[in-house]
Amino acid sequence: MSQQQNIFVVDDEAAARDMIGDYLKMHGFDVTLCDGGPSLRTEVEKVRPDLVVLDLNMPEEDGLSLVRFLKQSGNVPVIMLTATASPIDRVVGLELGADDYLAKPCELRELLARVRSVLRRSAVAAAGPAGEPNRTVKMGTKWLDLDARTLRDEDGNEHPLTASEFGLLKAFAENPKRVLTRERLLDLAQARDAEAFDRAIDVRITRIRRKIEPEPSHPRVIKTVRGAGYVFSPEDPQAS
Repeated sequence: MSQQQNIFVVDDEAAARDMIGDYLKMHGFDVTLCDGGPSLRTEVEKVRPDLVVLDLNMPEEDGLSLVRFLKQSGNVPVIMLTATASPIDRVVGLELGADDYLAKPCELRELLARVRSVLRRSAVAAAGPAGEPNRTVKMGTKWLDLDARTLRDEDGNEHPLTASEFGLLKAFAENPKRVLTRERLLDLAQARDAEAFDRAIDVRITRIRRKIEPEPSHPRVIKTVRGAGYVFSPEDPQAS
C-alpha cells in the first residue's frame, strides 16, 4: 500500500484517535488526527484525504453532517465508527454515501482490512489499453463508463458515485438480465465485508435507483425479484 495515502482519523476521544492513528502509521499510511468537525474542516482545506475514519458520535458536530460534508468535498471515502449510534444512524450514513462502518471498539486488524478494501474500490481505474474504446453501458437515464468509473447523463454531466455504488453498477452492467442475489452482488462488487448485511445492499440499490431510474419509486432498470435478489433490465418492453 502506498505510503503517500493519507488517512484522516476523526474522533473526539484522544485515546481511541491515537490508537487508530498509530496502528495505521505502523502499516505504512500517512495519518492526520482530528478531534472533531472543526479540525476536520480545517485540514480538508489544506489537503484532500484519501479516506476518512470517522466517529459518528461527537459533541460539537455529529458524524452524519460530516459524512455529508466529505461527500460534497470531492466524494471522499468514509468509514464510519459507531459506538452508540442507532441502526437508523448507520443506514442514514450509508444513504449519505459512507462506504463502510464498524462498531466501536473496533478490532484494529479488521479496520485495516476495511481501509485497504475501501481504498482499492475507490481507486480510479487506469485508462484501458491503447486503441481500446471506452466501455459504456446505458443504465436508465444515465451512461456508465466502466473504464473512467463515471456516471454521466445525456448532456455529459457527471454524477458522483461512491466506490460501492460503482461496484454494484459494474456488476449489473456485466450481468444484464441475470438475477443476482445479495450475496452474489457483494462478491461481484468486491464489497464483501466481515459483517455483510442485506440492508446495506438495499440502501445502496435505493441510492443507485435515485440516480438512474426515470421513476425511482417504480424501478424498471434495476428490478427487485422477490425472494431472490435484483436484476438489471437494459431493455424493458413495458417501458414504452
